[in-house]
Amino acid sequence: MRWFSVRCIFRLGDQPDFEERITLWRSGSFEEAIELAEAEGHEYAGTSGFEYLGLAQAFDLKTESLRNGTEAFSLIRTSQLEPSDYLTRFFDTGSERHAEARDPNAGLS
Repeated sequence: MRWFSVRCIFRLGDQPDFEERITLWRSGSFEEAIELAEAEGHEYAGTSGFEYLGLAQAFDLKTESLRNGTEAFSLIRTSQLEPSDYLTRFFDTGSERHAEARDPNAGLS
């Protein structure tokens, strides 16, 4: 048995809101990890108002023990875009909802 992460994509009802979830699974193969994640994804969708879109991508963590710095997911994509354009196109479109990391000491003297 190995650890796998699986990324599944969801849509919030008929809203223009999408969610990418990465979950961890202990299983014997990519296929089994995806089956487990999809089953959980359907359950999650049924209780959260999201619709599972049928896309699951698995990653073998290649470790027996999780620790700080363990790579949890990796996806390599070929693109001719410049780095800043790539980030804007795929990760920072301006429509993401996320919190900004803040320095806990900011503003303290």
